[in-house]
Amino acid sequence: MGRLTFLDGLRGIALILMVLNHTARDWMDTSVMGWGRYYLVYGSLLLPAPIFLFLVGFCLPIGYHRKRRADAPEPVDEPLGTRAARYLRRGIGIVAAGYLLNLLITPDLPWWWGGVLQTIGLAIIVLGPALPLLRSRASRWMLVAAAMLAYLAFGLAFPALARWAAHTPLSRALFNDFPPWPWLAAAILGLVLGWMWLDCRAKGPDVERRFFTWVAVVGAAGVIAALVWEWLVPTAATPRIGFPRDFSVNRHWTPRGATTVFVMGGVALLLSFTYWLMERRRVALPWLVTFGQAALMLYFTHQLIELTLVKNILGLRFNDWPLYIAANAVLLVLLVYMGRAWIAIKAWRARCSAARAAAR
Repeated sequence: MGRLTFLDGLRGIALILMVLNHTARDWMDTSVMGWGRYYLVYGSLLLPAPIFLFLVGFCLPIGYHRKRRADAPEPVDEPLGTRAARYLRRGIGIVAAGYLLNLLITPDLPWWWGGVLQTIGLAIIVLGPALPLLRSRASRWMLVAAAMLAYLAFGLAFPALARWAAHTPLSRALFNDFPPWPWLAAAILGLVLGWMWLDCRAKGPDVERRFFTWVAVVGAAGVIAALVWEWLVPTAATPRIGFPRDFSVNRHWTPRGATTVFVMGGVALLLSFTYWLMERRRVALPWLVTFGQAALMLYFTHQLIELTLVKNILGLRFNDWPLYIAANAVLLVLLVYMGRAWIAIKAWRARCSAARAAAR
């Protein structure tokens, strides 16, 4: 199985949405841009981090599942300690990148605050060694149940948790931007769904196509149900759709209720759409694939550009919609070329390593 560009495409969509969320926060003033900026910030926040965390789990089984031999029903397992050490190294690298990013973009704040990169790294460390469990259907259902219970427990504990966090500075290490509880649930659901997809893919393209059709149907049902709920059920939150209706710990967002159903449905729809567009229809979209293949580097560097350079050093503001759109277009084009350069450098390093290994 070669590199699957539809997964890179989905990761690229998440990166673009995250860039828009950050520039909407950092490049515009609410007093000037009003509700337009508010809804851009809220709308662009709903899907990118859930997609990233979902894809962490969804992609983890690919290498393990590939080890199945044609003449054996089960993969040949490597020792648990070896597998755990490999995922520990990968996860720690991403966690360290998150703390380094804190030092670079917010030097006035404690470096040990949590963030989405730390949660992604922890997901790899925790879920990587658990891959053999996926061979059992009962274990897969148990993982899904654990993910759902973790989210429900967060909702039940939220009032006490919010009060505790408000008076405990150390809570920023555990409950900050997309904290492990409850966001590891998204990676767990991705892990189980990723294994189911790989099983379907091994049975042939027709079975795989039916799998993504059902993913699209379930996703569409979730989005429609959430929108109908928003339309029919009154709420005291102002604005009706926005941050007040969701969870907030340390002033960081986690979806609640209908928003959660919308987010899950949206991720499922985008997953099935990128599969249909890029895998079935063979639409290449190389620029989007570049975003996906260099997502970690671009997530890191785009914040140095839009926050550190543009906002903090140059002091630029874009309180005009055409100007803001043009500035984002320039930034995204720059990121495409940075991503292509990064991919070329990685390929060159791989060739050098291969040449050195062959020379030994």
